Amino acid sequence: MSFRAPIPEFRFLFEQVIGFGKVNATLRFADMDLTTVEAILSEAGKLCEEVLAPVRRSGDVHPAHLENGVVRTSPGFAEAYRAIAEGGWVAVSARPEYGGMGLPLTVSTAINDMMSASCPALQLNPLMTQGQIEALENHASEAMRGLYLPKLVNGEWCGTMNLTEPQAGSDVGALRSKAKPIGDGSYAITGQKIFISWADNDFSENVCHLVLARLPDAAPGTKGLSLFLVPKLIPDPNGKPGAANSLRVVSLEHKMGLHGSPTAVMQYDGATGWIVGREHGGMAAMFTMMNNARLGVGVQGIGCAEGAFQQAFQHAMDRRQGRSPVPDGTGAIIDHADVRRMLATMKAELFAARSIALSTAVALDMAGATDDPGWRARAALLTPIAKAYGTDSGIAVAEMGIQVHGGMGYIEETGAGQFYRDVRVTAIYEGTNGIQSIDLVGRKMMDGGAAANRLIDEIMSSAEAANHVLPGPSQSVSEAAKRLRDTTEWLVAKRPNERYAVAVPYLRAFARVLGGHYHLKAAVAGRGGAREALARFFLARLLPEHIGLCTHVREGSEGIDALGPEALAV
Repeated sequence: MSFRAPIPEFRFLFEQVIGFGKVNATLRFADMDLTTVEAILSEAGKLCEEVLAPVRRSGDVHPAHLENGVVRTSPGFAEAYRAIAEGGWVAVSARPEYGGMGLPLTVSTAINDMMSASCPALQLNPLMTQGQIEALENHASEAMRGLYLPKLVNGEWCGTMNLTEPQAGSDVGALRSKAKPIGDGSYAITGQKIFISWADNDFSENVCHLVLARLPDAAPGTKGLSLFLVPKLIPDPNGKPGAANSLRVVSLEHKMGLHGSPTAVMQYDGATGWIVGREHGGMAAMFTMMNNARLGVGVQGIGCAEGAFQQAFQHAMDRRQGRSPVPDGTGAIIDHADVRRMLATMKAELFAARSIALSTAVALDMAGATDDPGWRARAALLTPIAKAYGTDSGIAVAEMGIQVHGGMGYIEETGAGQFYRDVRVTAIYEGTNGIQSIDLVGRKMMDGGAAANRLIDEIMSSAEAANHVLPGPSQSVSEAAKRLRDTTEWLVAKRPNERYAVAVPYLRAFARVLGGHYHLKAAVAGRGGAREALARFFLARLLPEHIGLCTHVREGSEGIDALGPEALAV
């Protein structure tokens, strides 16, 4: 099935829903008016439609594999990657002094959305490089930035992130990889890393690994970690890839999905690396990369939802089955109420998740352009919601897409199942969605809920402003925001462990209310049309889920604590 880039959807969201005008009003992004943004997205959309989408299936049926120590990528991936790199699409938000376009992250986020919809396995490659670029821009020495960033930005070299070890998954502080100073400013890195996305390929000149490791005097836990840049090929005095480093791909994982993306076990045997940032400051530098990647992974889920929705919608329009239950129906299954319900749910969830992700990007752009702590707090609050809800929605929409296809959705040739298999990992990597929820109720509530309440204030003010045109929907959003505020106040008064027990339903409730907020804004802008109809569907049928979720939160940890191993083993 062909992919259609949703350019009109992005134009509407930028103009009417997410407040991109604030970004354009800053000095840094004064030249990013909507006409310019639409032109950029249109060109990126053509790349996705004409180059990336055609290789999506190839990546699934012809996985990346290891051949005599060399990673061989899926047919067509090398050519598609070169098109990405030659078009300047690897890192459009990178700083211009290193070859980037300096575009707002909001624009980059929309591009990643489309790339994920067309070929998520390949899109994961530039996503990793984007995160590495941001880490180097903010923490590397000037010499390191000058050597590596131009090559990463133009796509000649690729970047990865190496955190996880066999004994240290989400518990990063348990990692054992070692870094020994050599005495010339470099370090010898030794250890094994697992789950390394795009650890190697056969189309870029070099692969640059960001590796967390411990110096000899390192303290236990995360405080003792340092970050090192370890290239596959050590640059020579002219900055060209030179001698092979002491590292290798041990094996590639056989995965449920994303078959075109090689996920490796990496071995470092005294490999030469250079420190990024200060000694024992690795987590601060790595979090810069991880936060970028967390929004990117949320958008990966949203992109997969877009692809799944488009295919399910087309199937529902084409598939004829039985007599139509509606007058003047075509006989296609979209005439059936339950099929239409599924498609409406898919589209409503997609709109809500995309709005949250793009609003997170707006907050990050505003924080960078204004250095306003309020915007930084907004971005920090929204990031775990964007990641968790974006990926949960991607999984739910892809699963529902299979259901729309009926029996043919279970047949691999239709490709409907690939969306589900590809998107399923997004709720796990870059911090599981449970960890995102704990981050929201823990670190992001250390201000006593101030940032959350400012956002809730904004939701309530927006609902009040809409009351004179859409009284019923605005009342629904207003009441939901009030319930969320009450739940937030209850939550912040509890001890950390009590919060963690109900973190997931709290994040989900927050996302539901945010989704209602953005749907209401869309309804006001598109009164009397499809936008209002979709908003009413969300507000009447999906937003009420926040009531049960808030009730779940207020149950606290007591009932969960009672279900220990003995009770669960029965």
